[in-house]
Amino acid sequence: MNISRWEVNGMVTKFAELYGHDADVQKARYEQIVKGYETCYGACNNLEFFSAPGRTEVGGNHTDHNHGCVLAAAVNLDIVAAAAPNGENIVRLKSLEYEKMDEIDLSDLSVQEQEKEKSASLIRGVCARCRELGYQVGGFNAYTATQVLKGSGLSSSAAFEVAVVTVISHLFNDGKIDPVEAAQIAQYAENVYFGKPSGLMDQTASSVGGFTAIDFHDPAKPVLEKVDFDLDTYEYALCIVDTGGNHADLTGDYASIPVEMKSVAKLLGAEVLRDVDESVFWSKLGELRQKAGDRAVLRAMHFFSDNRIAQEEAALLKKGDFEGFKAKIIESGRSSATRLQNVFACSNPSEQGLSVALAVSETLLAGKGAWRVHGGGFAGTIQAFVPKAFLAEYREKMEAVFGEGTCHVLSIRSAGGVKVEI
Repeated sequence: MNISRWEVNGMVTKFAELYGHDADVQKARYEQIVKGYETCYGACNNLEFFSAPGRTEVGGNHTDHNHGCVLAAAVNLDIVAAAAPNGENIVRLKSLEYEKMDEIDLSDLSVQEQEKEKSASLIRGVCARCRELGYQVGGFNAYTATQVLKGSGLSSSAAFEVAVVTVISHLFNDGKIDPVEAAQIAQYAENVYFGKPSGLMDQTASSVGGFTAIDFHDPAKPVLEKVDFDLDTYEYALCIVDTGGNHADLTGDYASIPVEMKSVAKLLGAEVLRDVDESVFWSKLGELRQKAGDRAVLRAMHFFSDNRIAQEEAALLKKGDFEGFKAKIIESGRSSATRLQNVFACSNPSEQGLSVALAVSETLLAGKGAWRVHGGGFAGTIQAFVPKAFLAEYREKMEAVFGEGTCHVLSIRSAGGVKVEI
C-alpha cells in the first residue's frame, strides 16, 4: 500500500504496547526521567511523556538527499522526553546525558550562528518551522534521556528532533502534526539551524516507525510503503557494531557527499541525480571526470546503483526472498566502500574501524550472513544480518576486537514519534 501520509495509532501509544517484554526495565527508566525533571523544574501534576526511536538504514546509503529511494526501519532504542507547558515564552530542555540546559527564547527564533552544531539550534529550528507552518508553539519544560547514543549510526539527532516536534504537536496542537510533516520540520531544523545538509531519510524513519520503503522523488510528498517483514521468521538477528570511531569534525565529510553528487547533476542540467538520465551520465563520463572530479563521478555511480538496490531489497523482502535480500545488502555495502567512499575519513586514514569491522564480518559471515556500513559512515557503526545460531559467536568475536558491549542486537519498533500513555 503506497501512502503519502501515515499515522501510527493516532501518534499515541500505551506504555505496555510500546515496550512489551522490556516494560519493567523501561518503567525504572521513566521513573529516573521523572526524578530528573523534578530536580530541574520541581514537581508537576500535568507531566506528559513522549518517545522517538532511533533508526537503522537498510538500503539506500546517502540516496535521500538526491531524492532517491531508501529502505529504513525504526528500532527499539529511543529517546524519551517528559514535558509540560510552563506558561512562559521560553523552552527549557535538559538532557540526562549533558550538564548544560538549553534555553530558547521564543521571541527570537532566528538562526543563531553560535548555536550551529549544538542541540539548542535543533530546538530553535523546530520551534521556528512549526510557527512558520502555522502551528502553535508555547513555552515548555522538558527533560530527556536517550538510548540512541550519539555516534551510534542510529541517528540520535533525528530522534531528538522528532521528539521535540512530537512534544510541540501534543502540548500545543492536539497531536495534529502528522509523521511526514514532523519529519520535514525536523530536517529543516537540522539543515538550516544546525548546519548539516542531511536528507529526509533519518527523520522519516524515526517519525513514521516500522519497516518502511521511502521514495523521495518529491521530498514534499514522499511515498511510503510498509514492508511486512519479520527477521525472526528467518531465524536471523540484526546487529549494529560500534567501532568506537571519532565523529569529531566529520560534518565536512558528510556534507561533501550531497555537494559532489549535486555537482554532477548540475553539469547534466538537473538539481539532483534522481532527475538525471543514467544513460546520459555514462555517455558523458569522460567529460564529467574532468569537470567534477573522479570522486564526485564515483559517488554519482553509487547513487544510481544504490537507488536501484534499495528498491530491489524491498521487493525481495515482500516476495520472501531473504537470500536475494542478503546478496543485495552485500552489494550495497561494496558500493558504499568503493564508490561512495564513506568507510573512513581521508583526513584521518590511520583510523579505519569501519573497514576493519567490515573485513572481520566478511570473514565470519561469508556464505551465511550479510554486512555493510551503517548510516552516514566515516566512523561509527556497521550493520550485520546474523543467523541466530551463529549470533553468540559473532558477538563474541566482534567484541573481542571492538570491546565489550559494542555489538548491539536490535529489534524493529512499529511506532514512530509518539505520546506515551502511562
